[in-house]
Amino acid sequence: MKNTITVSVKFSILLSLSLILIAQAFYLPIVLSVLLLIAICILYIQFRREALPVFSKLWLGFGVMVALASIYFSYHTFIGVEAGVAILTTFLFAKALEIKNSRDVIIIFNFALFVAASSFLFSQSFWMAVIVLTSLVSSLMGLYRLQTSNFHHQVTMRAGLKQDLKHVTKFIGLALPFFVLLFLFFPRLPPLWHIPIPENKAVTGMSDRMSPGDIAELSQSSALAFRILGDMSKLPPRSELYWRAMVLDHYDGQTWTSGQRNQHNYGPENRTILLQQSQFAYQYLAANPQSSWVMGLDQSIPNNNQYSLKVDGSIISNRAVQSSHPIALRWLGKTSLNEPSNNQKITFKNTTDYPAKLDLHSQKLAQQLFEQSGRDPEQYIQHLIGWYKQQQFAYTLQPGLLGQSRIDDFLFRSKQGFCEHYASSFALLMRYVGIPARIVVGYQGGELAPDGKSWEVRQLDAHAWTEVKLHDRWIRIDPTAIIAPQRIDSGMQNFMEADQNVWGAERSSVSYQQYALLKNMRIWSDYASYQWQSKVVGYNAESQQSWLTKFGIHSVYSMVIVLFVSIAFLIAGYFVFIFYHNWKSTSEVERIIERFSKGLQPNWRKKTAETVSVWMQRLGDQIDTNEAQIFEKVAQLHQKIKYAPQHNQQDKDELKRMLKTCSSVLKNKRKFLSK
Repeated sequence: MKNTITVSVKFSILLSLSLILIAQAFYLPIVLSVLLLIAICILYIQFRREALPVFSKLWLGFGVMVALASIYFSYHTFIGVEAGVAILTTFLFAKALEIKNSRDVIIIFNFALFVAASSFLFSQSFWMAVIVLTSLVSSLMGLYRLQTSNFHHQVTMRAGLKQDLKHVTKFIGLALPFFVLLFLFFPRLPPLWHIPIPENKAVTGMSDRMSPGDIAELSQSSALAFRILGDMSKLPPRSELYWRAMVLDHYDGQTWTSGQRNQHNYGPENRTILLQQSQFAYQYLAANPQSSWVMGLDQSIPNNNQYSLKVDGSIISNRAVQSSHPIALRWLGKTSLNEPSNNQKITFKNTTDYPAKLDLHSQKLAQQLFEQSGRDPEQYIQHLIGWYKQQQFAYTLQPGLLGQSRIDDFLFRSKQGFCEHYASSFALLMRYVGIPARIVVGYQGGELAPDGKSWEVRQLDAHAWTEVKLHDRWIRIDPTAIIAPQRIDSGMQNFMEADQNVWGAERSSVSYQQYALLKNMRIWSDYASYQWQSKVVGYNAESQQSWLTKFGIHSVYSMVIVLFVSIAFLIAGYFVFIFYHNWKSTSEVERIIERFSKGLQPNWRKKTAETVSVWMQRLGDQIDTNEAQIFEKVAQLHQKIKYAPQHNQQDKDELKRMLKTCSSVLKNKRKFLSK
């Protein structure tokens, strides 16, 4: 046992289990993650004592029961993607705690290969792929060391791991071309099933409600929200880059929420007409596959029947499933979506309602400005914009807390806030005088990706603006552009760099340094993840056919033929490489001897385990005494060339001449015997 389960094998077990835990820690229940971490610590202590884990079956059973209970209370089932993977991981760690022999270790490594691969059911990101691949290599190293420990002596653990890694990497390298060929040419089948989004699984980014501080919290994160693919030269100006998520039209004095009627589908007949009027075709790729909302340019429609356009302009998937593929959208430009006639009366009521007992000072201000404007909505909007400009409002991520009358506190006391404060206050000042108004949440701006071929929008670009209904059409009015026009014109990322006071006076310097460092790291990390998602995860039947068409491959049959021909050439290439490697590793003298041996009749050729001296003696015994001396001289010259410290090309030429003589002698002998 001690001879087979070496230190390297134990290290591979710990490394494989640790990597699996790292890959799944953010997706498993907290209690289960803690139990798995404890299991790794117990294994480490036992291995440090140079002993196999001898764990009490009673305690092991208790730990498994606690783990299963945590799984059930978290997912309310033992069936499903997340619950199933959690159970498999639990059993893997439990098995590791009862290793008794090398057979158990083989089971552990093979089980770990399966559980590590199942982590892709949680996420298919680039970093998940790196962790899973490292875990697979670690398991293969353990299997290799387990099988070779009786044949290869391990001097030190570091040297053994280095040697194992070298061999495993070599094996993977030999198999990699076959994987690449199968990936490129094997017919891609459409997905037969989807991974659903669990009901209890929270998603990052936008929610279906907004309270003061929600978007400000998002905007302190440089995490990628989504990516836009398409012809970047046709992208609208930055001031028009409003990425719409949804409409919030109900306000209870603290929180804005979206009404149920907003989620009614837009008429399909209208969508067909609008598709013909679109100005810009692009694709939306969410950073989080579990994201519920499709953030399209304001006034965009989906070009896919799997996604529905709602009456409020939002776009939502018809099925709550994880999607890692781009979603085709079309931007209508200045064309606005007409609201269905049967929805207008209810919309008017919902978008003019407000808590009458709150924010009395703001209501009085609205009535005064409305009267000064001659009760003209357009004039009132201009007067209100002018009032905002005169009040010296400040734009900050740290506005402080507001009281019960939040609009009054913001407009007349703090006078500092984020986009949600300005959008909320502007919308209510519209409603106070009977003008329909609502809030739209989404993102604004973004930055060009490092390769210049896509547009990146981050959580810090989260934004809220106001829509006001004039002349039966919803008009976008962004109060933030009044207070901080640089936020809209240059983007949130550049605005934060130019004005660090956005972070707040007390912690602006430190916060900005942390943000800048994290942002730069995430830009390149997100770019690597995008390349992984687009080139590997997103390689579906459509992208495969598009790629193969460039090479003149238009049918499945031709694709299969190319696949088999490529594999045949690859195998032939391996044989050529092996032949060349063996030929190159063979010395000139050995090649001379080998050619001489092949020219003889089978029973006179050199045997595999036979030395040249013994071989020459065997040949000489079959020849007359006078002619046998030449074979003895060949053996002596061969030893001189191979083992003597000094020899030259003349010795090799002499060996060739003597072997020719030997060949003639043997031919004469064969002729004599044939008579």
